[in-house]
Amino acid sequence: MPNAKTILVVDDDMELSDCLRSVLERQGYRVFQARDGQQGKQMVYQHHPDLVILDMMMPRMGGYPVLEHFKGKTDAPPIIMITANEGSRHKAYAEYLGVVDYIRKPFAMERLLDSVQKGLTAAAERKEPSPEAKESSPETKDK
Repeated sequence: MPNAKTILVVDDDMELSDCLRSVLERQGYRVFQARDGQQGKQMVYQHHPDLVILDMMMPRMGGYPVLEHFKGKTDAPPIIMITANEGSRHKAYAEYLGVVDYIRKPFAMERLLDSVQKGLTAAAERKEPSPEAKESSPETKDK
């Protein structure tokens, strides 16, 4: 899988994290795991994942401080937040901080896989220059 997309799963629930890893690897993704937000932040810089699946409530550092850290950083990966929390204010704050999706536990695995695909597609489109930008670039103007 040398060209496989990389996903970082940040969750202190080892059973859920291992399950997500297994499902994602069967879909062809490379998966790294972190057990809390501090380790997750370090692994983002170490592995440069294409996408992060982030739990909201974890010991040491939860999901919100991680989102706050990456908010506005142009090189930040897309982040999907997963949580058992039902509060609409929590969802609104996560969206303000830039999550590409907010999924409440328990969730159907198909729902997560759909969100992963959408997040990766959106990230790829963000990195690709628009057709207008390509036309106005100095390299294409001379041709």
